[in-house]
Amino acid sequence: MEIKKSPDGGWGWVIVLVSFFTQFLCYGSPVAVGVLYVEWLDAFGEGKGKTAWVGSLASGVGLLASLGCGLLYTATVTITCEYFDSRRGLALGLISTGSSVGVFIYAALQRLLIEFYGLDGCLLIVGALALNILACGSLMRPLKSSECPLPEKTAVENVPERYTIYNEKEKNLEENINILEKCCGSEETYKSTLANGDCKQESLLHKIPTTMAHTKEAETYKKKVAEQTYFCKQLAKRKWQLYKNYCGETVALFKNKVFSALFIAIFLFDIGGFPPLLLMEDVARSSNVKEEELIMPLISIIGIMTAVGKLLLGILADFKWINTLYLYIVTLILMGLALCAIPFAKSYVTLAILSGILGFLTGNWSIFPYVTTKTVGMEKLAHAYGILMFFAGLGNSLGPPIVGWIYDWTQTYDIAFYFSGFWVLLGGFILLLTALPHWEVCNKQLAKPAPTTFLYKVASNV
Repeated sequence: MEIKKSPDGGWGWVIVLVSFFTQFLCYGSPVAVGVLYVEWLDAFGEGKGKTAWVGSLASGVGLLASLGCGLLYTATVTITCEYFDSRRGLALGLISTGSSVGVFIYAALQRLLIEFYGLDGCLLIVGALALNILACGSLMRPLKSSECPLPEKTAVENVPERYTIYNEKEKNLEENINILEKCCGSEETYKSTLANGDCKQESLLHKIPTTMAHTKEAETYKKKVAEQTYFCKQLAKRKWQLYKNYCGETVALFKNKVFSALFIAIFLFDIGGFPPLLLMEDVARSSNVKEEELIMPLISIIGIMTAVGKLLLGILADFKWINTLYLYIVTLILMGLALCAIPFAKSYVTLAILSGILGFLTGNWSIFPYVTTKTVGMEKLAHAYGILMFFAGLGNSLGPPIVGWIYDWTQTYDIAFYFSGFWVLLGGFILLLTALPHWEVCNKQLAKPAPTTFLYKVASNV
């Protein structure tokens, strides 16, 4: 089934709208979990590292909610990339702002719900709101060719023909029937008995109709068992072949140096870059910032600036003269430096400014699918993006507990955020060194490298 050419509009704008609300409902509360983190610290009375597991798992991997969020995020990004080509950066920027607007609204909403209904009531209401994702999903139509009819649902007898891989249907079917015939009697046995002139010939004649009926039932039963046995065998072979193909495609992806560097960078980025979303409210409390000084929750500032960053970076990605990979690398390096600056912020104003900077740079999520598409191609996007998102979720899960444990050990967030900034910087520089054109030139020993050519493996020019 061939994919149609991206329409760059039409029903694609409906896809953008429902994907926006999907990410709004899906990620608004988990990413704004910093508001709940302070409540959990008071409710459970545990250390910051141990308590941080609750929020990190909610936004990473390991829980049913996070599994659903991961599947939804990949689905919205993939279907948007199918519907848009020349406007892909803008479309991805628009849908990814959904989670940022959700963070901005949910941060204030969850505080209000906790005040009126308590922590348990807040979580119940947030869960009920998330059910609206079902309505959004019902409007997502895959961009497939309408000329290819849907496969018909066939009877069991016809199924083996659809699962044939090795062209051995007739041979296997006959072998299975022969094996069963060795264990059962046949009609010929009864005919030879009649021809022997046995003294019980007359009584056997009365049993012929019954014998013939049983023989036909046995033949039908043997045929069905043989076909179902063959079907199971072919299905197992098909699944094994698909598994081998998947493993082969995965190995091929990691042979692409830029994809491997992206894999490392996104993992390190989420280890170091996610903790501020969860811990910034507690950072303000640990810095002795008074409640009356908190004009707006720091999580809300991060959320709204992330929306601005996603939109602006997504628009920049559509300009042909901007290299999206280098743009992504710049955001990683600047974010690492901003994280290292958090220990020097001791007032609400400086924390708010740094929160805004971190939020804007976190908007690089809108260009990450763009970079991935250019690196591996549209046809491999779902496979590659699923791998990258799994390890991004793993980084989300590990980052906040590590930072919390460092605080429990040192009783200060200073070393914790130096740690976070270091890992984000490391991921950015690894990706930069891998993407530099002169490395590829040296490896291929090109005599005249083209300065305007981007030499890492991409589907099209950036």
